[in-house]
Amino acid sequence: MEHVKDTTRAQESTNAIERLYITMRHLFNRGFYKPMGVSGETLKNALLQLRPEIYGTVAEEKSELNGLIYVLDRLPEGIEQCRFINLTSDEGYSKTHFEPIIPPKRRRNCYRIDHEQMNIEITRGRSDIYDILTHLTFLFTESEKLGRKVLIEDTHRTIRDWQKLEELVEKTKLTQAERERALVHAANILGRSYVETMNVYDKLATRKNPERFLKIVYWLGKLAVEEETGGPKRTITFSTLLRERLGHHIHGERWANTIKHTLHKHNLLHRPIHIISANMHSVVNSFYAQKALSSAMPGKSPLEIYEALSSEKNLSLRKKVIDLARQNGMIYIADDSGTSIDVQIFDMAKLHKDACCYEVPAGIPDEQKPVIFVMDYAFGEQAYETIDELLKPFKVNGRGKSLFLDVASISIMGKAGILEGGKGDLMIPSAHIFEGTADNYPFKNELCAEDFKDYGLKVLEGTMVTVLGTSLQNKDILTFFNQSTWGVIGLEMEGVHYQKAIQSASRIRKSIREDVKVRYAYYASDNPLETGSTLASGGLGTQGVKPTYLITDKILKQIFNT
Repeated sequence: MEHVKDTTRAQESTNAIERLYITMRHLFNRGFYKPMGVSGETLKNALLQLRPEIYGTVAEEKSELNGLIYVLDRLPEGIEQCRFINLTSDEGYSKTHFEPIIPPKRRRNCYRIDHEQMNIEITRGRSDIYDILTHLTFLFTESEKLGRKVLIEDTHRTIRDWQKLEELVEKTKLTQAERERALVHAANILGRSYVETMNVYDKLATRKNPERFLKIVYWLGKLAVEEETGGPKRTITFSTLLRERLGHHIHGERWANTIKHTLHKHNLLHRPIHIISANMHSVVNSFYAQKALSSAMPGKSPLEIYEALSSEKNLSLRKKVIDLARQNGMIYIADDSGTSIDVQIFDMAKLHKDACCYEVPAGIPDEQKPVIFVMDYAFGEQAYETIDELLKPFKVNGRGKSLFLDVASISIMGKAGILEGGKGDLMIPSAHIFEGTADNYPFKNELCAEDFKDYGLKVLEGTMVTVLGTSLQNKDILTFFNQSTWGVIGLEMEGVHYQKAIQSASRIRKSIREDVKVRYAYYASDNPLETGSTLASGGLGTQGVKPTYLITDKILKQIFNT
């Protein structure tokens, strides 16, 4: 009986996710919606039925504080003050006086047009829109909760706690006593303890804006109260250009062409190319860090060096590594296409063994030595757009004979949610399935669990699910995926999209070799089935250094051994 209940809950949750995405697509096609209107209500109700783990107590009356921090890290600062939020394409705002606002945990340009309007540039496809709308739905749900709490029923008057908070927030500077009074009033309004409220205050405070948390609570409540008492409604709009351009691979094509022109310019197009989707530090550090820092960090183990390089305090050490890399075959392409995906190209013919920890096997002539191409993480569906464009043949100056890239391998390393383990553990997929569909992508993974044995990390091997958005998962769906015959070990956002592009290029369009080697490996950023271990509980810190560099090392060794 319990199994039937679990299955039913999983089905209800799946239906809630479907409703969310169908509604989002409908609103996008329509061009606008009001979050506190009928359309916004549909999104909110679906979110409340789903109750994603990452949003904690969003369905309860008390305010959800960890979820709020998670969302605010992914939205532009000041968005809670804006009545009008416009999602736009890349429409030239970078050429204006507006300073881009980039959220700490999402690479997207946002522009505060005036005190009421925020524009958010969408250059990474549909996944970006789903991500933003989901976070905004959470934010407006919390705003509505605050509005209900501070308004006295059947009146336009507000409670005393709100009036006192308003008085204090409007001051330019608070004394310690005033700050503590404001936090007491905020805690009462939020339905949280003073200690919980103080912790969030500390986490959100910045040097420039120490009272940021109090202002966020104030503005979320203020706009909700104004809407409830007959004031102007908040509105989200999608620009005409965005609606026309979405799905046309404009940014992916621009990105891929820049890369192919660079490869052609350096006479690298005919060489075996090994593509790695990873971060922008693990490959370059694995190659050069030990040699670059031998005098600066004598006697230190590779892991200690990598941990030191992961700290923002050690920018001078990072510079030494990059300087050595540039002198030994690294070409860096900073993104200007709008994809936010930077690229590093490593020419193994220019690799001197006194600078690098890896060696190309002896006897291979320079013109056959591999080129290692590292691209920064893609975001959701953007993985398909970028790899699909990259694997297409290249025509010099857009005409003439097509030049086919000799892609020898494609390796994907990333962070993912694990379903049977903890942060830092490893997942080696044998197939990807696409959430909400019957689409499945089995493949031969050149990496296996045995490669990572005896390193002190738990290693899982099996199916992984590519989800439409990590912030929309709940325990019911994930437990079903894990315990049913799907046997899912983890969840991420790009696997299906990468594999779809690789399979079409190698098996159908024949633009790359059919026997291209494929490697996937993920390390756990969270366990969404464990309360307190979701993404909202914070990052990995140095816990992520060991798995990151272990996976990088295994990928590079396989490349060099072939």
